[in-house]
Amino acid sequence: MFTSKKLSASHKDLIHDVSYDFYGRRLATCSSDQTVQVWDLDSDEQWKPTAQWKSHSGSVWRVTWAHPEFGQVLATCSFDRTVAIWEEQVNERKTGQSSSETHWVLKASLVDSRTSVNDVKFAPRHLGLMLATCSSDGKLRIYEAPDVMNLSQWPLMHVLSCKIGTSCLSWNPSRAHPPMIIIGTDDPSQAATTHIQIFEFSGDPKKWINIHSIVGVVFEPVHDIAFAPNLGRTHHILAIASKDVDIIHLVPEGTDSSGHTKLEVRTPAQLDHKGSQVWRVEWNVTGTILATAADDGCIRLHKANYQGTWQCISSFHGDGSVSTPAPIPPLAGTPSATSSATALSAMGNSHLWRELGDL
Repeated sequence: MFTSKKLSASHKDLIHDVSYDFYGRRLATCSSDQTVQVWDLDSDEQWKPTAQWKSHSGSVWRVTWAHPEFGQVLATCSFDRTVAIWEEQVNERKTGQSSSETHWVLKASLVDSRTSVNDVKFAPRHLGLMLATCSSDGKLRIYEAPDVMNLSQWPLMHVLSCKIGTSCLSWNPSRAHPPMIIIGTDDPSQAATTHIQIFEFSGDPKKWINIHSIVGVVFEPVHDIAFAPNLGRTHHILAIASKDVDIIHLVPEGTDSSGHTKLEVRTPAQLDHKGSQVWRVEWNVTGTILATAADDGCIRLHKANYQGTWQCISSFHGDGSVSTPAPIPPLAGTPSATSSATALSAMGNSHLWRELGDL
């Protein structure tokens, strides 16, 4: 049984992104009003705003949490062409009795992009404290903090040319495969063959290689993209947000003569959103439920049955109501779903799932 709660954010403009922390007990939002707001779940299971500050001089497109092993750290990216790294600091104070207060401090500002930075993501924990950014100048940039105790230093480790303006990225969370990043573009002038590119890290030499472009699958601008967590699967699952949502399986088929992974692309499902543009996709920690958000104002949860048929299992509407569509009869070989807001991180309260997924 899914329920919803409505939060009254104090943003004065559009909210572009919502991000839960690893345990699902904190969330951050960012907006065109140039601010970031942080919320905490209290002992009564109520969300309380605990901080808000101006983070950029332009619209803030994305906000993301680092793994808590590295502290309470946020990264944001903006139309002002920068990426900001923020760290929460706690100050002890006495006002009759012992108490504390927190505030967020700007630790670093990454200014390498010449155009809007459209997405920023921290790497999976096992890769260390790294982050990737993509921007409208067609560059995928990868940074690393060499000293996790000094977050003011983020040397630029790799700059990859995508030859297209990029809109979104996702790290492959699998520990059993080489590091992999996928990028998408929302440039409507680009050919369908260049909407999605996949990069893999090669240990010898130590550099990122463009190993695959997904061709003939997505024909519309890509707004968001997400690897599903991989708990023992031999293949990777992707969700791609565009006019609809495409579910893609990437099946490793050995390596080529250069030692790079060869991938077979399979498209088991497309989730029809009845004309609504899909802006965000996110998986739960086990990679079994997909949340989508589109411009019709609804968040929908989707799940595949044992035959691989996808269906909408719940819908969250802008007025706070929740509906559960009638089950779709399983039809072998017939991928189907009905689905369809802007900012999304609907998988946040899965505390045990998040812990399980990191084991």
